[in-house]
Formats: sequence, structure tokens, C-alpha cells
Amino acid sequence: MPTAAPERQVGNLPADLTSFVGRRRELAEIRRLLSVSRLVTLTGVGGVGKTRLALRAAAEQHRAFDAVWLVDLSGLTDTKLVAETVAATMGVRDQSEPSPADALIRVLAGQRTLLVLDNCEHLRDACASFANRLLRAVPDLRILATSRQSLGIIGEYQMKIAPLAVPEPDRPLTGRAPELYDGVCLFQERAAAIVPGFHLTPDNRDAVVELCRRLDGIPLAIELAAVRLRALSVDTLVERLDDRYACLTGGSRTAAPRQRTLHALVDWSYQLLSPAERTLWSRMSVFPGHFGLEAVEAVCAGDGVEPEDVLDLVDALLDKSLLLREEHHGEVRYRMLETLREFARNRLGGPDERRSPARRHRDHCLCLVERAADEWFGPAQAGWFARLRLERAHLRAALEFSLNEPAEAETGLRMAVLLFDPHWMPNGLYSEGRYWLDRLMRAAPEPTAVRAEALCQDAHLAFMQGDRTAAEPLLGMGRAMAEKLDDRRLLAFASLISGIAAHQRGDHARAAVLLEEAADVFTATGHVLSALVSLFCLAASAGYLGDAERAGRLFERSLALAESHGESWIRSILLGHFAIHEWRQGDYGRATSLAQESLRAGRGFDDRVTIGLALETLGWIRQSTGDPVGAARMLGAADGVCRTAGVTALWVDRHREFHERCASALRAEMGERAFGGALRRGQWLTLDDALAEALGEQAAEGGTGERDEDHGPPAEPAPSPLTPREDEIAELIAQGLSNKEISSALVIAQRTTEGHIEHMLTKLGFISRTQIAVWVTARKAAGRNSDGAPPPPHPR
Repeated sequence: MPTAAPERQVGNLPADLTSFVGRRRELAEIRRLLSVSRLVTLTGVGGVGKTRLALRAAAEQHRAFDAVWLVDLSGLTDTKLVAETVAATMGVRDQSEPSPADALIRVLAGQRTLLVLDNCEHLRDACASFANRLLRAVPDLRILATSRQSLGIIGEYQMKIAPLAVPEPDRPLTGRAPELYDGVCLFQERAAAIVPGFHLTPDNRDAVVELCRRLDGIPLAIELAAVRLRALSVDTLVERLDDRYACLTGGSRTAAPRQRTLHALVDWSYQLLSPAERTLWSRMSVFPGHFGLEAVEAVCAGDGVEPEDVLDLVDALLDKSLLLREEHHGEVRYRMLETLREFARNRLGGPDERRSPARRHRDHCLCLVERAADEWFGPAQAGWFARLRLERAHLRAALEFSLNEPAEAETGLRMAVLLFDPHWMPNGLYSEGRYWLDRLMRAAPEPTAVRAEALCQDAHLAFMQGDRTAAEPLLGMGRAMAEKLDDRRLLAFASLISGIAAHQRGDHARAAVLLEEAADVFTATGHVLSALVSLFCLAASAGYLGDAERAGRLFERSLALAESHGESWIRSILLGHFAIHEWRQGDYGRATSLAQESLRAGRGFDDRVTIGLALETLGWIRQSTGDPVGAARMLGAADGVCRTAGVTALWVDRHREFHERCASALRAEMGERAFGGALRRGQWLTLDDALAEALGEQAAEGGTGERDEDHGPPAEPAPSPLTPREDEIAELIAQGLSNKEISSALVIAQRTTEGHIEHMLTKLGFISRTQIAVWVTARKAAGRNSDGAPPPPHPR
């Protein structure tokens, strides 16, 4: 019986919080353009609704793709981090590829993906280069971009987004005629949300039409105006717009008229703020991306804004739609639209006035990182892991400030070093960590203890990526500097990294010497976290050297040390290595328990390297205990959860040997076809499903369906969840007929056929007709008791 396709994450499109008004023609045109072009760029003035239109278009077409991803670039200022930002949004780490772009290419290969790149204008060249590279390498990729100008690469289709339709001047409108215009409809809907019961009447109709005309149908301008109905009538709104437009008519004549109109409206909203609201709003423009109340209080209070007033002022700005409220993992955060942020930033004044909040922002981020580093080795670990992931755009901005400000690079380097344990490593941000460390070390070349530690960290990140050529010189320089400084802790850290590198390449005798040296120093000096890492790595090396008794004692000591401090992440890593040791000793029950506990401990960190190793280890154990199907599924699951993030669990040479040995044994026992089928079933498991199966939280899904003496014939397929008519349509889809051909064959309307297919996709949990065809074929094969059912269909 074919295994049911697991549900898979297919992207990150946000749900609509307000109604979507109009744009039917534009949506149809975007669908058409994406069918003939692989890159479509929506261009237009700021505030015209490019982002909202792109999101709606992407949502309407999600069934045509395996995955639809939104990447918001508005908070990014460094052109070199476009690929890194896309990879981070998609959850793709970069351990196994030389660059984030290469990792993305490998992950995207073979699947239909729609990538929405939002707010590209300030990164135009970088986005163009990135898009061009991906499109050339991944044939099934489509990109929908939003920008104030086209990206300017071959094959791009540019679609200019006009403002919403509004009535022409001096055209008489009676009855409900104004509601035929999208601009008027948008104002009416947003106004009703502000003033319950608001609707067009003979008394306000002309004023509403005039207001929408004067705002040129720009959605952002209309929405900001609607908010003012809290305090003003529509007639008063029109009068105030007269004054504000007049005062800006002397602006740049080279700017587009609608840009001047939008600027006038934002300036008008700004002038209506109280002095404290203006000050706070302008200072908040220092924040890239979303931010929390704590950051506003730390960075923006003082000099005209009392700390105790910040909450009320933020609430007032939310009411005026100058801030957006969002929830991230249960935490309320705020975001400023980029158009508004740019306006607010210009109100900060000269360079000195802008530098002050930027410095306070950097100092706030530094304090946050210092707290995270201090509390990382303990029960608060999971909370700090999640918090720093939320603050990633802010950490980047703080590091960039340190690079660009005279005499601040050393502070930035210290911040980057502090991020090593709680951010770069558990997130698998090996390339980004190296990027910042390299830049900051070039800017701060002084032979300090911070630089020596940065060199060793940089080397470790390179070792994790398998880049030994770059890692060895870095580690050598770090050790030499530590010797010159006569810093005992740094010398021990260099020994720790050297020991891990030796363990990685299989030189366990050398590794044991270095790791024991490091463990002794860290234990004596009270550096518990580094002592723990040294001890469990030493345990693993001792085991490979044949001293199983010592290895067991060291693993138990390490485990007790981690548990006594309430630590989770490193504990999950050492449990995984302890499981491998027990498996090699033949204690399969203990090995299974340890591997499963590793998964439980590390579940909240999304550390795919550690999760993948535990799943891989369970595969080796199951092969050793006579469960070949379960073993193959675990090997597939390990590969799948790592491959989707662009990392590998097999970064240690000996682990690759164990994998190859296990896979060879399974092929010999099961046969290539049965092994491949079980492996693929494991690869299709989502992360949650793979964890659930590994932990025994749900019944393992069916075997390979292969007929052989050990496993017997495949099971009969379960009854179809479809109606008889839907079964007919599914059969015709499997035969390759189009919707039109199916309608003709069954003598039903094409719209009826499309409705049936939508219902079928929902019932089966699929998102494409191709899946239905594969599902039908698989059921037929299982029903005939053929020599093997195909793997479950990819949830497209």
C-alpha cells in the first residue's frame, strides 16, 4: 500500500489581515506573465501596493508550485548578504556548499519554486546578479520581484503597477457609481474599520471622491487618510490636503508627481503628530525590520521622550498607522513601512543627529548579545536562541555601524565573537559568521585577545564547512597570537579547535592529546561550557582509539555536567555522539535511548546537523538490530532534513564511513530497489514527521511495498477518499488529459471540472494535478500486487 504523502511546509506567505480590494486585471496579468517568463518585476511608486499585490498573486498560485517563499529585503543594507538572507528565510544553512547561493541552487534543484523578492530597489544590482544566477541554474524556478525600478536583466518582464482607479475630475457620479472605482472602495472599507458603520452617503460621496482623486489612488495614502477619520470629517480631510499639497509644490521637478503627492501626505501625517510622537517616530527609523518595545525604550527614550511615556506613544503611532503591529512566536513587535521609515529617517537631521540613535542601537544590540553570551550555558538557552534569531537584522545593522564608525571596529569584533556560541553555531550560520569576523578583523588588526579568539572561531566555522585550506592558517595565527599574549584560556581554545579538527579528519590520537589539554585548562579556570565541549569530544576520540571504558566515563561526566547547568543544545550534541559510542559497543537499547534523547533535547533549536546525526545513528542501530526498512527510512530522513537546510550531518570522516557501511549492508540485504524505495520515503518526511517517527510518537509509516520473502506482498490500498465522479476525473488526469479535455469527455462544464479538482486536492492534501496522477498510479500498482509500490508522491 502506498504511504500517504506527509504534509510539508510550502513557504511562508503571511495571512491577509485586511481585505484585498480590486486588482483583478493585474492579478490575471501576473499569472499570464509568470507562465511565459521566469522573472516578473512589479514596479511603481512607493506605497502603490506592489508588495500586497505580489503576495496575493503568489497566494493564488501556490498550488502550481512546490514552495512559495517571501523574502523581505527592506531591512537589508549590505548588498553582499542578499543570498544569505534568502537562504535564512528558507531555512537553508550553508555548511555543505561554498556559498549560500550554491546551497540554494542545490536545495531548489528539481522542484518548482516561486520566490517573491520584496523591496529590491536599494539592492538592485545585487538582486539582479543573484536572480540571474539562480534562474540560470534552476530551470523550474520563478521569481516575482517588487522594486521601484526593473532589475534590468535578460528575460525579465516588467509590470508597472498603477494606482487604484478613481473617478475622473469633473465627471458627475450618482447613486452607487463611485463604488465601481477601486480607490473609493478601498477608502470605504478602511474607513468602516476606523468608524464602524461608515459608508457612502449623498452627504459624503462627493468629498470621498475628491479625497481619493487628490490622493491619486495610492493605496498607502488612502489608508493613512482613512485613519484620520478618528478625529476629522471627510470634508476636513480634503481641506487639510489642500494646504499640505500647496506647501510641497516647490519640490524637485524631476520627481514623479505621485512621489511628491505621497511625500505630501506623509508630511501632513507627520505634522499632525505631537512633538514627542514626532521625536519617537523619527528615532525608530533606525530600526531595520521589526522591533520590540524593549528596543524602543532603550534606544529612543530621552531628550524629549520620557521613558514612562514610550508605551503610550507607540500605541498612538499604531493608531495613526505609522507603525504596524506583528506577532512573532507569540511576541508583539512593530514594523515601519519602508516608505514611512525613509521619511522619518530624513527628519533626524544631519549626520551627527543620525549617528546618535544608530550608536544607541548598536549599544543596545551589544548589551543584548552580552546577556545572551552570559546566560547561554543554562536553562535560558532556548529563549536566547529564539530571541537572537528575531534580532538578526538588528545584529547585522549593529555590526555594520561598528565597521563604518571610526574606532568602533574592535567593539564590533567583540560583538561578533560573543555571537559565536548563541548564534552562529546553533543556527548553522557558518558563512555569515565568517563574513563578519573576516571584515571586522581587517578593520581591527590590533593583536588583542578578542582578535585571537576571532581567528580561532573563524577557523572552527571553516572546519565545519570542510574548508580546511582556509581554516589551518587562521588557527595557526590565532594560536600564535595567544602565545604572544600569554593567554592561557585562548591557548586552550586553540587546542580545542585543533582537537576537533583532528577528530574530524580521523587523527584521534592527536585529537585526544589536544582535547585533554584543553579540558584540563578549562576545568581549572572555570570555563564550564568550553570544558564540556572538550570533554565529550575527548570521549568520542577515546572511543575510536579503543578505550571504550574511558570513553564511557567521559561521556557520563559530560552528560552530568550539562544536566547540572540545565543546558540543552550542547547536551543534544554530546548525546548524539554518546549514542554512536554505545552502538559501536553493541548496546543497541542504550544507543537508541541516547539518540532519541538527543532529538528531544535539540528539538527547539532546529540544529539540522545534530538532528541529522541522531537520525542517521538510529538508522545504523536499526540496521544492526534487523530492521532494514526502518534503517533505510532513518537514513533517508537524516538526508532529507539536512539537505533541505543545505547542511550535512556527516562532517566527521568516521561518520561517513559508518554511513557507507550501513547503506551497503542494506542494499545487499534488501536489494537496490527496495532500499531505494524506503530511502525515498524517509527523504519525503517533514522534520516534524521524521522526529515523530524516530521518537515513536506515531506509528511508522508503511514499508517499501517491495515483494520479497522477508516482507511479503504489499498491502491492498485503502478505500479511496474521493467520490465516484472525482475518481473518474483522477483517472483521466492520470491519463494526461487537460481540464478542457476532461470536461468534454465527461460532458460537464470546465468550471465544474476545476471545482472537482480543487476538492480532490484538498481531500488528498496535494497541491498539483501531477500529484493526483502519481497517486492514482501508485494505487493501481498496489492493487495489482505488483513487484513494488512507488514512493509516496511529492506533495506539490
